[in-house]
Amino acid sequence: MTFDYWTLGFQAVNVLVLIWLLHRFFWKPVAAMIAARQATVATLLDEAKAKQAEAEAALAKIAATKAGLAAERDAMLATARKDAQAARETLLAEARAEAEALHATAKAARVRAAETLKANAIDEAQGLALTIAGQLAARLDGPATDAAFLRWLVEGLAALSDTERTALAGVELELVSAADQDSPVQDRIAAAITNALGTPAKLTFRTEPALIAGHELHAPHFSLRNSWRADLDRIAAALGEKGDLSDAA
Repeated sequence: MTFDYWTLGFQAVNVLVLIWLLHRFFWKPVAAMIAARQATVATLLDEAKAKQAEAEAALAKIAATKAGLAAERDAMLATARKDAQAARETLLAEARAEAEALHATAKAARVRAAETLKANAIDEAQGLALTIAGQLAARLDGPATDAAFLRWLVEGLAALSDTERTALAGVELELVSAADQDSPVQDRIAAAITNALGTPAKLTFRTEPALIAGHELHAPHFSLRNSWRADLDRIAAALGEKGDLSDAA
């Protein structure tokens, strides 16, 4: 085997020329293209990072907005619940007040009706008592009945204090009787009153059948009622006091 140095030299020259050509016309443009592509990629990466930062900022803003909306919604719901509770309490208070007013009105109506019934019953009882008293008085011995009421009148005067009897001594007194009194009876009545007062009495006489039976003694600032009608009035007043109505319902 022989080695041709000329062939080796030409091949070496060809390789050097090929390397120079590649370096001159291929590696520089390729390197430039690679550098440009790298710059472009770097720019795109920077833009992508900027977009990512913007996206993250937008997401953070959206999250903050959502949190604010949630807080606002919670506040609105709390306010709505509070307003609803206040409205409910107001309605309940108004309903209670209206119910109490209705109850009070019904109670007042019941009391008025009961008082009316009581007054009517008392009036009827008084009328019946007057009728019965009149019928009984008509059947009793008139002089004996007058004597009994006169005795009670004198006892009433005797029960007064000395000062009260002295004050009546010089006063014009009116004696009212249920029946007409003749002169002898008037003299007897005047004597009994004078004896009770301890001094002569100044008497005028008047008849009032509404008394049913008995005598009453009146002065400008004094009255001593001693008649059947006065007894009935006292009984009716006592019934009215004991019959005071109360409604606790």
